[in-house]
Amino acid sequence: MLEPTFDFYDRTSLKSYNLNESMRYQLNMLDSLDVFTRKHCENVASITCRLCEYLHCNKYFTEYCTICAYLHDIGKQFIPPSVLQKPGKLTDEEYEIMKTHTTIGYQICMKDPQLRPYAAGALYHHEALNGSGYPQGLTKKDIPYEAQIIRVADEYDAIVSKRQYKSHIDISDTLQILIENTKPNQQVNKSDALNHMLETAKLGKNNPLIVKKLFKVVIDDIEYEISCTSDYVSHLKNEIKRLKQIEAYQKQFDKATKEKDKQYYLEGMKYLFRNNETIENYKNIYKEYQNAYELRNNALQHLNEEIKKIKKLKI
Repeated sequence: MLEPTFDFYDRTSLKSYNLNESMRYQLNMLDSLDVFTRKHCENVASITCRLCEYLHCNKYFTEYCTICAYLHDIGKQFIPPSVLQKPGKLTDEEYEIMKTHTTIGYQICMKDPQLRPYAAGALYHHEALNGSGYPQGLTKKDIPYEAQIIRVADEYDAIVSKRQYKSHIDISDTLQILIENTKPNQQVNKSDALNHMLETAKLGKNNPLIVKKLFKVVIDDIEYEISCTSDYVSHLKNEIKRLKQIEAYQKQFDKATKEKDKQYYLEGMKYLFRNNETIENYKNIYKEYQNAYELRNNALQHLNEEIKKIKKLKI
Protein backbone atom coordinates (compact mmCIF):
# COMPACT_ATOMS: atom_id res chain seq x y z
CA MET A 1 0.00 0.00 0.00
CA LEU A 2 1.45 3.37 -1.05
CA GLU A 3 2.25 5.54 1.99
CA PRO A 4 2.39 9.35 1.90
CA THR A 5 5.82 10.83 2.50
CA PHE A 6 6.60 14.12 4.17
CA ASP A 7 9.47 15.39 6.27
CA PHE A 8 8.53 16.84 9.66
CA TYR A 9 11.56 19.10 9.16
CA ASP A 10 11.42 19.86 5.46
CA ARG A 11 15.01 20.58 4.42
CA THR A 12 14.16 22.22 1.12
CA SER A 13 15.63 25.54 2.20
CA LEU A 14 18.69 23.90 3.71
CA LYS A 15 19.36 21.96 0.52
CA SER A 16 18.91 25.08 -1.56
CA TYR A 17 21.97 26.56 0.08
CA ASN A 18 23.95 23.44 -0.83
CA LEU A 19 26.27 23.82 2.16
CA ASN A 20 29.72 23.47 0.62
CA GLU A 21 32.62 21.08 1.26
CA SER A 22 34.46 23.49 3.55
CA MET A 23 31.67 22.90 6.08
CA ARG A 24 32.09 19.14 6.25
CA TYR A 25 34.79 19.38 8.90
CA GLN A 26 32.47 21.29 11.21
CA LEU A 27 29.56 18.96 10.59
CA ASN A 28 31.70 15.85 11.13
CA MET A 29 32.01 16.97 14.75
CA LEU A 30 28.46 15.70 15.18
CA ASP A 31 29.76 12.12 14.86
CA SER A 32 31.00 12.38 18.43
CA LEU A 33 27.44 12.89 19.72
CA ASP A 34 24.88 10.24 20.65
CA VAL A 35 22.25 9.53 18.00
CA PHE A 36 19.48 11.52 19.72
CA THR A 37 21.60 14.64 20.24
CA ARG A 38 22.91 14.41 16.68
CA LYS A 39 19.38 14.22 15.29
CA HIS A 40 18.37 17.16 17.48
CA CYS A 41 21.31 19.21 16.15
CA GLU A 42 20.35 18.40 12.57
CA ASN A 43 16.71 19.37 13.20
CA VAL A 44 17.70 22.65 14.90
CA ALA A 45 20.01 23.48 11.99
CA SER A 46 17.24 22.84 9.49
CA ILE A 47 14.77 25.03 11.37
CA THR A 48 17.42 27.72 11.91
CA CYS A 49 18.19 27.85 8.20
CA ARG A 50 14.54 28.32 7.35
CA LEU A 51 14.07 30.93 10.07
CA CYS A 52 16.95 32.89 8.56
CA GLU A 53 15.17 32.85 5.21
CA TYR A 54 11.98 34.25 6.70
CA LEU A 55 14.02 36.83 8.61
CA HIS A 56 15.54 37.88 5.26
CA CYS A 57 19.10 37.17 6.41
CA ASN A 58 21.69 37.13 3.66
CA LYS A 59 23.21 33.89 2.38
CA TYR A 60 26.47 34.25 4.30
CA PHE A 61 24.82 34.87 7.66
CA THR A 62 22.37 32.03 6.99
CA GLU A 63 25.22 29.59 6.32
CA TYR A 64 27.10 30.86 9.38
CA CYS A 65 24.00 30.64 11.59
CA THR A 66 23.17 27.16 10.28
CA ILE A 67 26.62 25.82 11.19
CA CYS A 68 26.35 27.45 14.62
CA ALA A 69 23.08 25.54 15.01
CA TYR A 70 24.66 22.26 13.95
CA LEU A 71 27.33 22.76 16.63
CA HIS A 72 25.16 24.30 19.35
CA ASP A 73 25.04 21.14 21.51
CA ILE A 74 28.54 19.86 20.76
CA GLY A 75 29.41 20.16 24.45
CA LYS A 76 26.89 17.45 25.32
CA GLN A 77 29.42 14.79 24.36
CA PHE A 78 31.00 15.42 27.79
CA ILE A 79 27.76 15.32 29.78
CA PRO A 80 27.36 11.98 31.62
CA PRO A 81 24.82 9.71 29.87
CA SER A 82 22.99 9.27 33.18
CA VAL A 83 22.19 12.98 33.06
CA LEU A 84 21.93 13.52 29.30
CA GLN A 85 19.59 10.59 28.68
CA LYS A 86 17.60 10.68 31.91
CA PRO A 87 13.92 10.20 30.97
CA GLY A 88 12.50 12.07 33.98
CA LYS A 89 13.02 15.53 35.40
CA LEU A 90 16.59 16.44 36.35
CA THR A 91 17.48 17.20 39.94
CA ASP A 92 18.93 20.65 40.69
CA GLU A 93 22.41 19.14 40.79
CA GLU A 94 21.90 17.29 37.49
CA TYR A 95 20.53 20.45 35.89
CA GLU A 96 23.67 22.35 36.87
CA ILE A 97 25.72 19.61 35.19
CA MET A 98 23.56 19.78 32.08
CA LYS A 99 23.97 23.55 31.86
CA THR A 100 27.75 23.16 31.51
CA HIS A 101 27.31 21.86 27.95
CA THR A 102 27.21 25.50 26.81
CA THR A 103 30.62 26.45 28.21
CA ILE A 104 32.10 23.06 27.30
CA GLY A 105 30.88 23.49 23.73
CA TYR A 106 32.35 26.99 23.64
CA GLN A 107 35.73 25.69 24.83
CA ILE A 108 35.70 22.92 22.20
CA CYS A 109 35.07 25.47 19.47
CA MET A 110 37.63 27.97 20.73
CA LYS A 111 40.39 25.35 20.86
CA ASP A 112 39.92 24.48 17.19
CA PRO A 113 40.68 27.23 14.63
CA GLN A 114 38.09 25.81 12.20
CA LEU A 115 35.35 25.77 14.80
CA ARG A 116 36.23 29.04 16.52
CA PRO A 117 34.03 31.25 14.28
CA TYR A 118 30.95 29.28 15.39
CA ALA A 119 31.53 29.34 19.15
CA ALA A 120 28.67 31.80 19.80
CA GLY A 121 26.00 29.21 19.02
CA ALA A 122 27.34 26.80 21.60
CA LEU A 123 27.81 29.42 24.32
CA TYR A 124 24.73 31.62 24.00
CA HIS A 125 21.84 29.44 22.74
CA HIS A 126 20.32 29.13 26.24
CA GLU A 127 20.55 32.84 27.06
CA ALA A 128 17.14 34.55 27.36
CA LEU A 129 16.26 38.12 26.39
CA ASN A 130 15.01 38.88 29.92
CA GLY A 131 18.21 37.70 31.57
CA SER A 132 16.80 34.45 32.95
CA GLY A 133 18.96 32.21 30.77
CA TYR A 134 22.42 30.70 31.18
CA PRO A 135 25.41 30.48 31.40
CA GLN A 136 25.89 34.25 31.82
CA GLY A 137 22.35 35.55 32.36
CA LEU A 138 22.73 38.04 29.49
CA THR A 139 19.91 40.29 28.31
CA LYS A 140 18.79 41.13 24.78
CA LYS A 141 21.40 43.78 23.98
CA ASP A 142 24.25 41.37 24.75
CA ILE A 143 22.92 38.18 23.13
CA PRO A 144 24.11 37.62 19.55
CA TYR A 145 21.31 37.49 16.98
CA GLU A 146 22.34 34.01 15.82
CA ALA A 147 21.89 32.72 19.37
CA GLN A 148 18.42 34.28 19.58
CA ILE A 149 17.43 32.42 16.41
CA ILE A 150 18.95 29.11 17.54
CA ARG A 151 17.24 29.39 20.93
CA VAL A 152 13.79 29.40 19.31
CA ALA A 153 14.63 26.51 16.96
CA ASP A 154 16.18 24.58 19.86
CA GLU A 155 13.21 25.07 22.18
CA TYR A 156 10.73 24.07 19.49
CA ASP A 157 12.56 20.88 18.53
CA ALA A 158 13.15 19.90 22.15
CA ILE A 159 9.40 19.97 22.85
CA VAL A 160 8.51 18.24 19.58
CA SER A 161 11.05 15.47 20.19
CA LYS A 162 9.96 14.98 23.80
CA ARG A 163 6.33 14.61 22.75
CA GLN A 164 7.33 12.32 19.86
CA TYR A 165 5.04 13.89 17.29
CA LYS A 166 4.49 11.79 14.16
CA SER A 167 2.31 14.48 12.62
CA HIS A 168 1.60 18.17 13.12
CA ILE A 169 -1.70 17.38 14.84
CA ASP A 170 -1.79 19.21 18.20
CA ILE A 171 1.44 21.07 17.38
CA SER A 172 -0.39 24.28 18.38
CA ASP A 173 0.16 23.22 22.01
CA THR A 174 3.92 23.39 21.40
CA LEU A 175 3.65 26.83 19.82
CA GLN A 176 1.56 27.99 22.77
CA ILE A 177 4.49 27.15 25.08
CA LEU A 178 6.80 29.27 22.94
CA ILE A 179 4.27 32.12 23.07
CA GLU A 180 4.23 31.92 26.89
CA ASN A 181 8.04 32.08 26.90
CA THR A 182 7.88 35.15 24.67
CA LYS A 183 5.54 37.13 26.92
CA PRO A 184 7.01 39.80 29.26
CA ASN A 185 7.42 39.04 32.94
CA GLN A 186 4.19 40.15 34.59
CA GLN A 187 5.51 39.69 38.16
CA VAL A 188 7.81 42.72 38.27
CA ASN A 189 6.96 45.48 40.76
CA LYS A 190 7.65 48.52 38.60
CA SER A 191 7.61 50.97 41.50
CA ASP A 192 10.65 49.26 43.02
CA ALA A 193 12.52 48.33 39.86
CA LEU A 194 15.43 50.28 38.44
CA ASN A 195 15.13 51.69 34.94
CA HIS A 196 17.29 48.99 33.35
CA MET A 197 15.25 46.34 35.17
CA LEU A 198 12.07 47.89 33.81
CA GLU A 199 13.41 47.53 30.29
CA THR A 200 14.21 43.86 30.91
CA ALA A 201 10.77 43.33 32.43
CA LYS A 202 9.22 44.23 29.08
CA LEU A 203 10.90 41.21 27.54
CA GLY A 204 10.16 37.50 27.58
CA LYS A 205 12.71 34.77 27.04
CA ASN A 206 12.32 34.55 23.26
CA ASN A 207 12.51 37.13 20.50
CA PRO A 208 8.88 37.61 19.36
CA LEU A 209 9.82 38.33 15.74
CA ILE A 210 11.71 35.02 15.51
CA VAL A 211 8.82 33.13 17.10
CA LYS A 212 6.45 34.69 14.52
CA LYS A 213 8.72 33.42 11.75
CA LEU A 214 8.72 29.98 13.36
CA PHE A 215 4.94 30.01 12.95
CA LYS A 216 5.46 30.51 9.21
CA VAL A 217 7.90 27.59 9.08
CA VAL A 218 5.41 25.34 10.92
CA ILE A 219 2.51 26.47 8.73
CA ASP A 220 4.58 25.68 5.63
CA ASP A 221 5.21 22.18 6.93
CA ILE A 222 1.57 21.60 7.87
CA GLU A 223 0.45 22.72 4.42
CA TYR A 224 2.97 20.30 2.94
CA GLU A 225 1.66 17.51 5.19
CA ILE A 226 -1.92 18.38 4.23
CA SER A 227 -0.94 18.20 0.56
CA CYS A 228 0.74 14.79 1.00
CA THR A 229 -2.13 13.44 3.09
CA SER A 230 -4.72 14.81 0.67
CA ASP A 231 -2.97 13.11 -2.26
CA TYR A 232 -2.88 9.87 -0.30
CA VAL A 233 -6.57 10.12 0.61
CA SER A 234 -7.38 10.62 -3.09
CA HIS A 235 -5.26 7.58 -3.92
CA LEU A 236 -7.13 5.52 -1.31
CA LYS A 237 -10.51 6.67 -2.67
CA ASN A 238 -9.54 5.49 -6.15
CA GLU A 239 -8.32 2.16 -4.82
CA ILE A 240 -11.51 1.68 -2.81
CA LYS A 241 -13.58 2.48 -5.91
CA ARG A 242 -11.61 -0.13 -7.89
CA LEU A 243 -11.96 -2.78 -5.17
CA LYS A 244 -15.65 -1.99 -4.84
CA GLN A 245 -16.02 -2.75 -8.54
CA ILE A 246 -14.23 -6.05 -7.99
CA GLU A 247 -16.66 -6.81 -5.18
CA ALA A 248 -19.56 -6.05 -7.51
CA TYR A 249 -18.15 -8.47 -10.11
CA GLN A 250 -17.77 -11.07 -7.36
CA LYS A 251 -21.44 -10.78 -6.45
CA GLN A 252 -22.46 -11.11 -10.11
CA PHE A 253 -20.11 -14.08 -10.44
CA ASP A 254 -21.75 -15.79 -7.45
CA LYS A 255 -25.24 -15.20 -8.89
CA ALA A 256 -24.41 -16.32 -12.42
CA THR A 257 -25.56 -19.77 -13.48
CA LYS A 258 -24.03 -19.91 -16.94
CA GLU A 259 -20.36 -20.71 -17.27
CA LYS A 260 -20.05 -18.04 -19.95
CA ASP A 261 -21.30 -15.33 -17.56
CA LYS A 262 -19.11 -16.60 -14.75
CA GLN A 263 -16.05 -16.39 -17.02
CA TYR A 264 -17.01 -12.83 -18.01
CA TYR A 265 -17.15 -11.60 -14.40
CA LEU A 266 -14.00 -13.51 -13.49
CA GLU A 267 -12.07 -11.84 -16.29
CA GLY A 268 -13.43 -8.47 -15.15
CA MET A 269 -12.11 -9.10 -11.66
CA LYS A 270 -8.70 -10.21 -12.93
CA TYR A 271 -8.44 -7.10 -15.08
CA LEU A 272 -8.93 -4.87 -12.02
CA PHE A 273 -6.46 -6.70 -9.78
CA ARG A 274 -3.19 -4.89 -8.93
CA ASN A 275 0.14 -6.26 -7.76
CA ASN A 276 -0.43 -9.48 -5.76
CA GLU A 277 -4.19 -9.20 -5.40
CA THR A 278 -6.20 -12.37 -5.92
CA ILE A 279 -9.77 -13.58 -5.53
CA GLU A 280 -8.73 -15.05 -2.20
CA ASN A 281 -7.16 -11.93 -0.66
CA TYR A 282 -8.81 -8.89 -2.25
CA LYS A 283 -11.48 -8.59 0.47
CA ASN A 284 -8.83 -8.23 3.16
CA ILE A 285 -7.01 -5.66 1.04
CA TYR A 286 -10.33 -3.83 0.48
CA LYS A 287 -10.85 -3.66 4.25
CA GLU A 288 -7.27 -2.39 4.78
CA TYR A 289 -7.85 0.42 2.28
CA GLN A 290 -11.14 1.37 3.93
CA ASN A 291 -9.47 1.48 7.36
CA ALA A 292 -6.55 3.49 6.00
CA TYR A 293 -8.93 5.91 4.30
CA GLU A 294 -10.87 6.52 7.50
CA LEU A 295 -7.65 7.03 9.48
CA ARG A 296 -6.03 9.38 6.96
CA ASN A 297 -9.19 11.32 6.24
CA ASN A 298 -9.64 11.97 9.97
CA ALA A 299 -6.00 13.06 10.17
CA LEU A 300 -6.58 15.42 7.24
CA GLN A 301 -9.54 17.00 9.01
CA HIS A 302 -7.50 17.42 12.19
CA LEU A 303 -4.62 19.00 10.25
CA ASN A 304 -6.99 21.51 8.66
CA GLU A 305 -8.37 22.32 12.10
CA GLU A 306 -4.85 22.62 13.50
CA ILE A 307 -3.64 25.07 10.88
CA LYS A 308 -6.71 27.27 11.49
CA LYS A 309 -5.93 27.19 15.20
CA ILE A 310 -2.28 28.14 14.65
CA LYS A 311 -3.19 31.03 12.36
CA LYS A 312 -5.31 32.47 15.18
CA LEU A 313 -2.49 32.36 17.74
CA LYS A 314 -1.17 35.77 18.76
CA ILE A 315 2.26 36.71 20.09
